[in-house]
Amino acid sequence: MNLNQVINMVLRILMRKAVNRGVNAGIDAASRYSRRRSGADQASDQPPVSKGKAPAMTEEQRRARRAARMARRAARMTRM
Repeated sequence: MNLNQVINMVLRILMRKAVNRGVNAGIDAASRYSRRRSGADQASDQPPVSKGKAPAMTEEQRRARRAARMARRAARMTRM
């Protein structure tokens, strides 16, 4: 393998990572934007909720949230 091939290989790897990070950042930004917009629309349709104590979560809800948190963490690890 000559030096030109090695340089091309390294540049390809770096460009792939840079493009993937850019695409992921754009998708994340778009999802935050759409979530913010849809949240504003839903808030106007529902009556105001008192700021008292939140209802207790069931065990199933806890497990679902924990699984979602772990999935997001795993997705972050694969982006690096």
